[in-house]
Amino acid sequence: MDLTVPEYAYMFGFLQADGHLSQGPGKKGSLTVEISARDIALLRAFQQLTPYRSSITERTRSTNFAERHTSATWSLHAFEARTTINELGLPYGRKSRTITPPKAPFSRRDYLRGLIDADGSVGFTSKGFPFISLTTASDATASYLCDYGKDTTGVERSVRRNARDGVCNVLYMMELAQRLAADLYYPGCLALERKRFAAEALATWARPAGMRTAHTARRWTGEEDQLLLELNSPTAAAEALGRTVQSCSLRLWRLRSGQVGMPTER
Repeated sequence: MDLTVPEYAYMFGFLQADGHLSQGPGKKGSLTVEISARDIALLRAFQQLTPYRSSITERTRSTNFAERHTSATWSLHAFEARTTINELGLPYGRKSRTITPPKAPFSRRDYLRGLIDADGSVGFTSKGFPFISLTTASDATASYLCDYGKDTTGVERSVRRNARDGVCNVLYMMELAQRLAADLYYPGCLALERKRFAAEALATWARPAGMRTAHTARRWTGEEDQLLLELNSPTAAAEALGRTVQSCSLRLWRLRSGQVGMPTER
């Protein structure tokens, strides 16, 4: 399972989020993935990618969300396959808080697309605004998406846990969602068909005339902090750096009070 291959990177991301690895006595155990039967084509793709015997079954039952729900489950029992998956970073048993991006080289956007297909959302809000998001209990996973999102969209996101259920929600909207979705869901990639279609639909959105673009905070660099300290004047620094006097005054106070580290300490 070479994670530099896009299909395997995607599959591994999906398994980390939506798969379950169980361990029995000796070499017994299983890897299972249960999803809605409407997405069974994805499980068949996983089955074709895996050079071990596996099975796909369907069942219909009542759930908290629907009176009749049909799901499809892919099951793999081969010990060698389970060992490989485990060593790559899929823990046995409960895993939601402990998963991390693979330590081996991997295809970044394909891995992230797998996570989002399993535990994220792509589409439009009730007001018709495009969005793409990931809900995860893993700080490492949320941080990785934030880092990738910054590289792709140019905007930084911070990881914060939801006070209600303790999970992290990483959300991109409007043009940022369009950029990220276009990068992750590229033509010909392995993905849930319905999310691929949703990602393609995001590209059709255009900001309504007169709708203000949200302001994005401009981060201070070490060079700017150094110049601010040398000038020792918010007014002079504002003119030199192209910032407001209020922004320079607040930054100078934070530097002097120790709320942010001095440039030489970073």
